[in-house]
Amino acid sequence: MDLQEISDRLEIADVLTRYTRAIDTGDWDKLDTVFTPDAQIDYTESGGIAAGFAEVKPWLAEMLPMFFSKRMHTLGQLDYTLRGDEADVTAYFDNPMLMDDGQGGQKVVEVGGMYHHTLIRTADGWRSRKLHEEVIWKRGL
Repeated sequence: MDLQEISDRLEIADVLTRYTRAIDTGDWDKLDTVFTPDAQIDYTESGGIAAGFAEVKPWLAEMLPMFFSKRMHTLGQLDYTLRGDEADVTAYFDNPMLMDDGQGGQKVVEVGGMYHHTLIRTADGWRSRKLHEEVIWKRGL
């Protein structure tokens, strides 16, 4: 592995971390540093939408807080395929969230799966131009 590949891997890992931190903290504008403006995002396997970033960003900001008061991602096992200024990256995820239990309290629900990103190198660094969330399992829903 040469220095460029090491650098690319570190920068891409930072993009994935920014994504999960933006989702978990509700810092929706941080997603602008994750996705290209024309990115396509598919959350249909978890009950969400598939659309362009311009539509998905406000949808996330409206829907996630409505259903989940707290969110906390863990990422692992990143698999990289680098092709110059493009990359395919798959990252395992575990995402426990707090949800109203319908009885005045909260319950933990959890989704596990893989994020499949297609990234490109831009003037501002690596950005995701495509995300597909593959759900492998759910618990508590």
